[in-house]
Amino acid sequence: MGSLGLREIWRFAWRGISSNRMRSSLTILGVLIGVSSVIILTAVGNGSAAAVRQQIEKLGTNSITVMGTGGGGGGFSRTRSSTAKGLTIADTTALNNKDNAPHIKQAAPILNATMTCTYGNISATPGSAKGTWPSYFEAANSPVDKGGYWTNDDVAQKRGVAVIGTTLAKNLFDTDSPIDKVIRCAGQSVTVVGVMKSKGTTGFQDSDDVIIMPITFVQRAIAGYGNISQIQVESIDAKSTQLAMDEVTAIMNSQHKIKSTATADYRVLNQSTILQSSTDSSKTLTVLLAAIAAISLLVGGIGITNIMLVSVTERTREIGILKAIGAPKAAILTQFLIEAMMLSLLGGISGVLLGLGISHFSILGVVPVVSLSSVLTAFIVSALVGLVFGGWPANRAASLRPIEALRYE
Repeated sequence: MGSLGLREIWRFAWRGISSNRMRSSLTILGVLIGVSSVIILTAVGNGSAAAVRQQIEKLGTNSITVMGTGGGGGGFSRTRSSTAKGLTIADTTALNNKDNAPHIKQAAPILNATMTCTYGNISATPGSAKGTWPSYFEAANSPVDKGGYWTNDDVAQKRGVAVIGTTLAKNLFDTDSPIDKVIRCAGQSVTVVGVMKSKGTTGFQDSDDVIIMPITFVQRAIAGYGNISQIQVESIDAKSTQLAMDEVTAIMNSQHKIKSTATADYRVLNQSTILQSSTDSSKTLTVLLAAIAAISLLVGGIGITNIMLVSVTERTREIGILKAIGAPKAAILTQFLIEAMMLSLLGGISGVLLGLGISHFSILGVVPVVSLSSVLTAFIVSALVGLVFGGWPANRAASLRPIEALRYE
């Protein structure tokens, strides 16, 4: 490159950066924040998606859920069409008829409720409170870790008994055993007979903050005898899931006198359907988070443009001298591009290290999952930011006329 070798160009570029360390550091910080934000927010999105996927997969591929689209019990809106019947216990009984549903192993009704539970002077509001049948525990893959289940006799006698999750047990009893302890829920006495195995969190929802009671008790003492919220169905095996879903649809159409699926007042979902829907939503969330983080990287690029324009202005005489001794336009252009790239790459490397470091910690209850693609993308984009945003100032420096540059004060 004329009278300037590549080694001299790198030396001039590094001197330009190190001559004003505070300004250079702030510019690097802007890129660092952008790159680390992309990595961290993408990792949070991936972690949330992974947590949801794991929770759904725990239910098994032979788990089917029937959900009402109308109003009724369990927290659904009561503003519904006049033809919407809502889900009932009779629907569940029909689904348990082996003659009509040979591929359905069992079905259990679920009535959601809202309540606050107390033990002594300690109170807690479960994230999920359900009334159901004993078959729910197997159908929903919810085994008990301590104690046992309540029984069909408890359902028949409408007894106040419950199986609770580990989070609710911790909130109410701390380290004490909750088995056979009596708590008060919605003003009713409830005996704890079992504690479920921990399922962990689903995104921002704690699956262990739950209480499960006989549906007859919840109807009598808490929620009333309206429609139920949903029905948990289990097929006889994973291979029979689709056949079981067809049987569910046929039985529900008969129960609700539905002639066309377009007018159905219920939905039938299996775990693969829910998983696909959740995956699609999580991908959208991850892309959105990455786009938001990319804005800060754009701001970092603008910072590079700003500092390089200032640097060109401050070093106008230096540029004039270099040109006067024979430095070609390409050498000046390369020098300032290298400066911009060095600032960007230093910020990119630091941002990757910071992003990877923070991603080792749980964020808002989500364990981040770092993908190699997000790290490489963030780093490559940071390099391109230096190249793109440093191009204009570099071209401006290379285009200065030697005489005008030497005259500049």
